[in-house]
Formats: sequence, structure tokens, C-alpha cells
Amino acid sequence: VQLQASGGGLVQPGGSLRLSCAASGSVFDAEYMAWYRRAPAKERELVGRLIGDGTINIADSVKGRFTISRDGAKNTVALQMSSLKVEDTAVYYCTMRYRGNVYWGQGTLVTVSS
Repeated sequence: VQLQASGGGLVQPGGSLRLSCAASGSVFDAEYMAWYRRAPAKERELVGRLIGDGTINIADSVKGRFTISRDGAKNTVALQMSSLKVEDTAVYYCTMRYRGNVYWGQGTLVTVSS
């Protein structure tokens, strides 16, 4: 399984950004797909997870601002981010658990700055 994250960039505080993760396999066959982030000098943090049955879990730190969705036709999972804050600056990674194995994408940098 290969994952390709895209959509990162520079955005002003209060702005929005949509990240996309393209999977080489069907996203509907995954046990879960998730987004993590790692901010400078901080530990990796789970942002949100979309479980195979469609259940979505979002971290408290981004709840109400970030949402996760999947597109089976395109085999992609998106992270829609709004009301972005400076503290959301991080490298964002998508992951996929498939048949007991966890796969990681290469990460995409999101910088929130004025």
C-alpha cells in the first residue's frame, strides 16, 4: 500500500486548507485511515481517524474545526481544516491500517502564519 499526501501550504490564521491522501488500495477496505501531525519540537499527535465502518474520531484540539471524509471513487481521504491557528502548524501525515499492517504517507507541511 502506498499513500500520497498533498495539499499542504502556507495559510493565514483563520483560513482553511484541505489535505488529501491518495491510497493505492481501496480506502473502504482499510480497517482505518487516520491523520497525524508533528509540530516542531512536539510529539506526534493523532488528529483524526476514520474507521472502516464510517465512524470518525477527531482530536479535542481540532474538534469543530477539522473534519475527515473519504472518496471511494478516487481512493482518497481528505482532512478539511478550517479556522486554522498558528499552533496547527505541523507536518501532517496520513496513515492506513490494512490487514493488520499500518502504512504511512510521506507528510505534507502546513504552515499557519500571518
